[in-house]
Amino acid sequence: MTVPVLEAVPGQEAAMAFLRGAAARPHHAYVLAGPEGSGKSLAARAFAATLLCGRGGCGECRDCRLALDDRHPNEFVVEPEGRDIHVDTIRHEVWQPASRTAPEPGRKVFLIREADRLSPAAADTLLKVLEEPPAETVFLLMSARAHELPETILSRCHVVMFAALAEWFVIDQLVSEGVEAVRARLAARLAGGNLGRARRLAVGEDGLAFRDAAGRALELAAAGPSGALDAADAVMQAATGYKKALKAELEHELAPFLGEGGRPEDAYRGAVRRIETRAQRRERRAERDYVDWVLLGVSALLRDRIVAALGGDEALMLNPDIRPLDQLSVLRAATGLAGIEAARAELTEDLNLNTRLLLEQAFLRLGPQAA
Repeated sequence: MTVPVLEAVPGQEAAMAFLRGAAARPHHAYVLAGPEGSGKSLAARAFAATLLCGRGGCGECRDCRLALDDRHPNEFVVEPEGRDIHVDTIRHEVWQPASRTAPEPGRKVFLIREADRLSPAAADTLLKVLEEPPAETVFLLMSARAHELPETILSRCHVVMFAALAEWFVIDQLVSEGVEAVRARLAARLAGGNLGRARRLAVGEDGLAFRDAAGRALELAAAGPSGALDAADAVMQAATGYKKALKAELEHELAPFLGEGGRPEDAYRGAVRRIETRAQRRERRAERDYVDWVLLGVSALLRDRIVAALGGDEALMLNPDIRPLDQLSVLRAATGLAGIEAARAELTEDLNLNTRLLLEQAFLRLGPQAA
């Protein structure tokens, strides 16, 4: 049977064939397992649309459009707040809604992203729901590290495996969508095989803004200690601008659920609260996310400088459209690359870091004194 919304998920024939077969009589819980960027989130949204659509995933109706945009009233999205998914989050955003009547007729679908980040108490609470699942409720857990999920949870879910996408596949997919070949290759390389991220880089007008910020920061940091401070300041300003832009997205997300006076309709107050909560979390993460993207851009530019200095072919470049910075020696580039990657690791692991100080320390390793 052909399901339009599921057919739109590329490169994962085996996984999508399984979900197509499951759509008619779904199990109560699934784990979508596979590396970052393999399409798990896209597949989860498509499967949710299939379960919520009265026509089985037509891709055109209101239910499908809202589900594919993570905004359907019967769709509950759970994400880490900080490093973990806390027990209170599972109680308020899974346990309680699962036991209540759905906002609209039909199934309820819970999407739990980065499920391996469930705290032990949160995992125990989720397990109780999975052991006695409410009728007409489906749970979709996504994880790049599914092996870290408790065995008690895995044993109650059907596991659907997603394979890593090859760079050539991401490029071909983007080209088939109308992206120019050189930009498609650039986006695929910067995204590291993550098709969703590559698509955003290739299509959006601001998709490469973080790389422009990275290039500017690298030029400033190469000048010495004062330049490193200026580079950190420039990155923080760019991150602030990105954070402000996210606020405008909330109005668009809320629009389908507001009445004429701009107030939530009674039936959708729960959906509005969930959307607002997700927006608040996204805003709190925005600065760190953008700083990490900029550091990724700096890392890619430094890597290209090393490749060029060692006589590597252009095909090895992550940024084939930019000339590597000639003023950086291989030693400075390598020292700086180590510092940038160390900063990215710290940014991921320590939630209480002073981000500006972290940037200053990383960029100081790029100055002439670092050699």
